[in-house]
Amino acid sequence: MKLWEPSPQEIKASALTQLMNVVRSQTGTSIDSYSDLHRWSIENPGLFWSQVWDDAAIVGEKGSQYYKPGKDFMNAQFFLDARINLAENLLAKGKDADTAIVSILEDGTRSEITWAQLRESVAAVASALRAEGVVPGDRVVAWVPNVTETLIYALGAISIGAVVSTASPDFAPSAVVDRFGQIEPKFLLASSSYFYAGKEFDCIPRLKEIQASLPTLVKTILIADQHDLFTTFDQWIAPHRGKPLTFLRLPFNHPAFVLFSSGTTGKPKCIIHSGAGILLKGAAEHIYHLGIKPGDKAFYFTTCGWMMWNWLTCVLQHGVTIVLYDGSPMYPTSMRVFDLAESEELTFLGVSAKFIDSSHKEGISPIKNHALRNLRTIASTGSVLSPESFDYIYSDVKKDVHLVSFSGGTDICGCFLIGIPTLPVYRGELQGPALGMATDVFDSSGKSADLDVKGELVCTVPFPSKPLGFWNDPADELYRSAYYEGFPGVWTHGDFASKSATGGFTLYGRSDATLNSKGVRIGTAEIYRVVETFPQIQESLAVSQDWDGDTRVLLFITLKSGSHLDETLTAEIKKALRTQASPRHVPEKIIAAPELPRTKSNKLVELAVGDIVNGREVRNTDALANPQALNWFKDLPQLQTD
Repeated sequence: MKLWEPSPQEIKASALTQLMNVVRSQTGTSIDSYSDLHRWSIENPGLFWSQVWDDAAIVGEKGSQYYKPGKDFMNAQFFLDARINLAENLLAKGKDADTAIVSILEDGTRSEITWAQLRESVAAVASALRAEGVVPGDRVVAWVPNVTETLIYALGAISIGAVVSTASPDFAPSAVVDRFGQIEPKFLLASSSYFYAGKEFDCIPRLKEIQASLPTLVKTILIADQHDLFTTFDQWIAPHRGKPLTFLRLPFNHPAFVLFSSGTTGKPKCIIHSGAGILLKGAAEHIYHLGIKPGDKAFYFTTCGWMMWNWLTCVLQHGVTIVLYDGSPMYPTSMRVFDLAESEELTFLGVSAKFIDSSHKEGISPIKNHALRNLRTIASTGSVLSPESFDYIYSDVKKDVHLVSFSGGTDICGCFLIGIPTLPVYRGELQGPALGMATDVFDSSGKSADLDVKGELVCTVPFPSKPLGFWNDPADELYRSAYYEGFPGVWTHGDFASKSATGGFTLYGRSDATLNSKGVRIGTAEIYRVVETFPQIQESLAVSQDWDGDTRVLLFITLKSGSHLDETLTAEIKKALRTQASPRHVPEKIIAAPELPRTKSNKLVELAVGDIVNGREVRNTDALANPQALNWFKDLPQLQTD
């Protein structure tokens, strides 16, 4: 069912149409449709990404070697002789007096910073870091709310070649140390407190624990008005204000960010990302697929623990004003995000699929009482956007808006599937593959699946934002096993999907053991580490269940002899997960099971249970030591109710 389509004028004026015209004139290639353009972009990766560089007016030395295939997907290289700095590009285009960042806190506090002020503050951070001995390749980390200081700190570090990692303050100390401890940071930025759902949370006791567990730290800086124990951010950079803004241009593959996997099978994997790679990947998405341009105001509801924070930061490269928000998206009322969209006159609004679903269930109808005249694009990611949520956007939010449901991940800091502003939006479908991304669906034999046949989402051609590798994985063993073992030579992403006759894709959720809780991917190991400290619990196993147009987390436990799962124990488990991990790690249901399935090497098998509870065929029972244990999970009455 078609829900929206662009006007002929919008199609003609789009950056996609302009790109088609350029490619036709430069190559003589017959390109008459998006599918033609997409095919050209994946058949000619060097030419395509070179064109992105030009269209985005990337600042740096482009060089002449745009792409080298290498011996396999992992070893393919882009812009082999380029020199570039991510921060330089993010700060290059905004006019001094224009607003670069608007920051809004849950309590209503609003602040702005101009491009001139942003550049001056970034220069001060860079000077302060240099004075403390930070050099290219050193890691600096932040356990912080989504506020302007966080972004200034990150850009200052990247400008001198340091590597940045961030986490949100709702992560418990153990979860923070599991992440940051692996990369041995020199610097930590933290906040004295943050607000969520009307409550203030004091970060200082947990900060002391985190600081004590990171022995490589040289210094901790605090976002606060003043504090007796820590140097505040303003105090730290004050002596360096007025220093010149300079940038260290580095090879294309120099790392800028370490993002973290969800910790499914142990500590979160540290995914190393090239600053240039995510800059270029973001540019293609922003310009061609989302129509972002100077003068726009872009917002994505995110924390600093989600890759959408990095993605939104990269929108600065277009001279666009970005809007940050820290707090609950539904406090003090469920209209909070739509109030913000109206008051800030947003052109681009990004949220999670879970938020859209929750808004629908709340029965709110912004179309009746909000003037969203400037809003051109609403984007959704984090989990599958249900067909009913597609309907809701057009019936209750805005009729003449481009709804973009996109899918990608932390792994690539970008999208495999995204919006196409020259094509219609169909109910329940992601419009198509992103340019430069050879996205497909493979069946179990490793062949491109037929239309409407579910299979694994894959990518068959390298792209610039593929990870440089994993931290502490010198032989790339973890990296290779994470993405390239499902189908040799092909990126296998871990999503169930199918292709449709419209050229779009439908997603059905994760095909691996990563959980999706309230629109945020989390790892099972982070749950187990908390749950299995309870003396009554023998083992635990968590899976996602497709439920009510979204997903919910189920926790199965086996109990020690003489123990029972009652309301008290259930409440204690949920409280422990909320305080020791995060609210997102709390399962919707906790169920006692007689036995959990395991492999012959004694590893618990989340995938098999996930398949059972979602009505899918179990993929490899031969590997199980006790396949009969799966029978108990079939048609459980507890899984049929809220």
